[in-house]
Amino acid sequence: MYELRKVDKKFPGVHALKAIDFQIGRGEIVGLVGENGAGKSTLMKVIYGAYQADGGDITIDGTKVRFQNPRQAMDHGIGMVFQEQSLITNLTVMENIFLGFEQQFVSFGVINWKDMAQAARNQLAKVKLDIDPATVTSRLSFAQRQLVELAKVLTLEERVDGDLVILLDEPTSVLAREEVELLFSLVRDLTSRASFIFVSHRMDEVLELSDRIYVMKDGEVVDVVAQAEANVDDIQHKMVGREVDKEYYREQKQKPYRKEAPLVSFKDVSHGARYQNISFDLHPGEVLCLVGTEGSGREAVLRTVFGLETPTAGTVSLKGQDVTRFNAQNGVAAGVGYVPRERKVEGIVGGMNVYENMTLSQMGNYSKNGVLRISEEKSLARDWIDRLSIKTPSEYKDCGGLSGGNQQKVVLAKWRSGGSDIILLDHPTRGLDIGAKEDVYDMVRDMSDDGAGIILVADTLEEAIGLSHTIIVLKDGIEQIRYDCEPGNKPSLFDLVHHMI
Repeated sequence: MYELRKVDKKFPGVHALKAIDFQIGRGEIVGLVGENGAGKSTLMKVIYGAYQADGGDITIDGTKVRFQNPRQAMDHGIGMVFQEQSLITNLTVMENIFLGFEQQFVSFGVINWKDMAQAARNQLAKVKLDIDPATVTSRLSFAQRQLVELAKVLTLEERVDGDLVILLDEPTSVLAREEVELLFSLVRDLTSRASFIFVSHRMDEVLELSDRIYVMKDGEVVDVVAQAEANVDDIQHKMVGREVDKEYYREQKQKPYRKEAPLVSFKDVSHGARYQNISFDLHPGEVLCLVGTEGSGREAVLRTVFGLETPTAGTVSLKGQDVTRFNAQNGVAAGVGYVPRERKVEGIVGGMNVYENMTLSQMGNYSKNGVLRISEEKSLARDWIDRLSIKTPSEYKDCGGLSGGNQQKVVLAKWRSGGSDIILLDHPTRGLDIGAKEDVYDMVRDMSDDGAGIILVADTLEEAIGLSHTIIVLKDGIEQIRYDCEPGNKPSLFDLVHHMI
């Protein structure tokens, strides 16, 4: 039904796609995996029309096509559900679903909102989402917004002839298991009218959902595996070109933290209904992990340390100084670095290049009489690009155009190059491939060895257990239990889950 033959794509200094052959059949679910920087995102953008191939052919039902933009791709039944979501949150659900296609509801220059609402209900029914189409999108949960994204793509059914090809870009990255199962059930039901390309770093989910799996490395397809023959270890080996380190979380590198004056102290701190009476000390070299389900209060604690949220009771101290009432600017000045979950929203500034992003929090160190010393900024960026093995053509590259793992490295370099010794990591490996995760784990150990204190909200319980010196389990904003996590004497998954739920 849909095919790419010998498709090539080059950027300055980067050969992103190298003679890619890719096929998808009618009603098929095809998985696409690879390390960050392997070329998955570029391939998706070529399919979706955001990029134009430099060579090769694209055919739909045997007919050659060439898309100059996503609108042309949509006119041929190609739709995409984005990882970072493309919805405009201050618009209503129905406005988002029909964004750019409102003309069908316009009469004499006026939109018939009643007709639009009914049409939106019909689309929402396809994804089994029962909500008021007039709801402002910002009020929805992430999972609900993901289903609205899918409903938006399915409007193509009424506008094009033939079946659809729907691209799912990391659709499960922040979904709970029951939400993932609902999404997978919907996708399987929709194969009667659409084919899917499923991109994910979660190998178990790729194997569960996909009929075939394309494995990419360095801009090439290195293997195509049928589901029945797929094996997680084999696929990971093909992705990274090496055996996965059995000491995945670098436990052999874990050293005791320093029993010195704490970098951060919480004394009976509360923040309304988010968390209550939380107390802990973070010491130099310590990795302290906050574990809990979504809404347990762990993210709110991180944002309190950084100064983004103000506690309602208790005392917060940084390096012995009371900072209970302060802001993020004070936090940065005190040496706190925050790596947020939504790196594209709060971590980097898209449109600014790598060196500008790295020095953004310390511009005072690179200016004199109001004039930036740009050569010094570039020199620092080149040093950290080498130190963290950031895959970028140069320090001039737009940071928004880097892969997720390399964006994460830029955010870490921003704080570490500025001397931050209190590092807050909120899901630092979310959406990263196995190789990029290993790089982040190495950085965590290196920062710990340098004496930085780290507060971590991990992506998985295994990650929390593997990286931490100390684990605090939160439930409904209240501490349930605390574990010392010396190598060889760490809690089990069951121990944590038992107290989480």
